Amino acid sequence: MPIIPDTKNWTWVLERECPECGFDGSGIPLAEIPDLLRANVRAWPAVLRRDDVRVRPDDSTWSPLEYSAHVRDVFRVFRTRLDLMLAEDDPEFDNWDQDATAVAERYSEQDPAVVESDLVAAGLALADAFERVPAEAASRTGRRSDGSRFTVESLGRYLLHDPVHHLWDVTH
Repeated sequence: MPIIPDTKNWTWVLERECPECGFDGSGIPLAEIPDLLRANVRAWPAVLRRDDVRVRPDDSTWSPLEYSAHVRDVFRVFRTRLDLMLAEDDPEFDNWDQDATAVAERYSEQDPAVVESDLVAAGLALADAFERVPAEAASRTGRRSDGSRFTVESLGRYLLHDPVHHLWDVTH
């Protein structure tokens, strides 16, 4: 059963603390993003090895497996966006419907061991990509079709909230 899509614009997490998970990305510098990503990636294998990995806590909340598959895809999408920002001047990002992807890719039916391997690989590759960003590229820009604009640095801070929040979702 699909989850009701989340239609919130989460860009406010760039300015203030998330009242749910406690993440405050407002002052995180580019240089800290790779290590914060790696720390988050290290937490996900334990989630994917839980006995209840396929169990939804209720009809409107993803299971730990579904959240993990989503985080894996977040890492992949943001790697593409980061690469685009570094290669082009002020690119517009392709739209990504995370809820449609969850249904189309059948997140709930995926193999937790494969999701774990793919999530770790994608997350570490993204951390490495952020680590290679030269300081002078931190202010390069990109934008979503809804008009939200990001610098490389703010994209990293915005990205960090997603896996941190979802780790909180599956552990609280």
